[in-house]
Amino acid sequence: MIKPEILAPAGDMKRLDVALEYGADAVYLSGKTLGMRASCKNFDYDELKAASLAAHSRQKKFYVTLNIFPNDSDFEGVDEYIDYLKSLHVDGLIVSDIGLIDHVLTKHHTVPVHVSTQANVTNSAAAKMYADMGVKRIVLARELNLAQIRKIRDSLPDSVELEAFVHGAMCISYSGRCLLSNYLTGRSANRGECNQACRMVFTPECTDEKLEFVEDDGTYIFGGNDLNMIEHLKEVYDAGVSSFKIEGRAKTEYYVACIVNAYRKALDATLAGKPIGVYVNETAKAPNRGFNTGFYYGQPVHNASTSKYYDFCGIVMRDQKDGAVVEMRNRFKTGDSLEVLSSDDRYLNKIIEVPIMEYEDGERVTDAKVPMKRVKLLGVRLPELSILRRPQK
Repeated sequence: MIKPEILAPAGDMKRLDVALEYGADAVYLSGKTLGMRASCKNFDYDELKAASLAAHSRQKKFYVTLNIFPNDSDFEGVDEYIDYLKSLHVDGLIVSDIGLIDHVLTKHHTVPVHVSTQANVTNSAAAKMYADMGVKRIVLARELNLAQIRKIRDSLPDSVELEAFVHGAMCISYSGRCLLSNYLTGRSANRGECNQACRMVFTPECTDEKLEFVEDDGTYIFGGNDLNMIEHLKEVYDAGVSSFKIEGRAKTEYYVACIVNAYRKALDATLAGKPIGVYVNETAKAPNRGFNTGFYYGQPVHNASTSKYYDFCGIVMRDQKDGAVVEMRNRFKTGDSLEVLSSDDRYLNKIIEVPIMEYEDGERVTDAKVPMKRVKLLGVRLPELSILRRPQK
């Protein structure tokens, strides 16, 4: 079986760079059309070219999503778009609609096609049908257990790979086929415009008395725990999965860095027979709703979140001789203690005390409180794309 792949989300170019820096073997992203995350910035043609260069220069792969459920009008211009992606040597197109899958395989047969999780592949017969069509990879439905995955793997030729989600938000509907957003707002989740209504606060009226459910109490009416399989990667791999997918194209650079780094290091340690405890703990430091193992071991069990995740304070944009230049996100002051997240284990979890800072115009400052503004931490050296964080109070 091939070497397992850590596959990371990239909502824009900055998050793509972070994902690659923190150890992703491949990234998945969307252009401006046909992708399931219309709320993300996504990539225009020039950015797609930059993404290809960024990935391939590091000997990494990039996959592009064409995974909405298209109407006839969506096929207009699709061949020109795919031809452009072919010119960038795209490593795979992630497609959900069987008509579009057939179209790509017929007219663009040199491009590897990955069947999206939205296609709901839950059995060997469906998997073999797609394999016979000529797809390169099947992204499994998230409702499968390990035994079912193994059965599907055994039914397929070695040339067809399996990919499965190992971390991130779980949709209330079958592999993401949800009507709630469309019903409430007219924004179709199946066309990339989900408003994540399942994760909002609801006040049901059971009787004359209103009963309010509040998310902070763990009473998620629709949205449950996040999937977290970091302690079970060998079992997933042994079941036949060769690509471990992390959910989160709409998440921050901090989330991408924290989770990708944890899974990269945990996978490497697992394969080497080394302990992974420090990396397991890392997953709780990124925004989450508590964790469970999804359907891998049967019906999911809801677990209340017991830990507060960390606030994303800033990201190092440049490391200069006189100090690291940080693009700030959440307020911090001179004298504060911040923890470092880095792909380099020599810096991971290192605590720094915030020194006197300096804006790019040379003005000295002791209080960084303007989001996205850059400040230099005088005398502090940190690798580029390191992240500063602190526990929530």
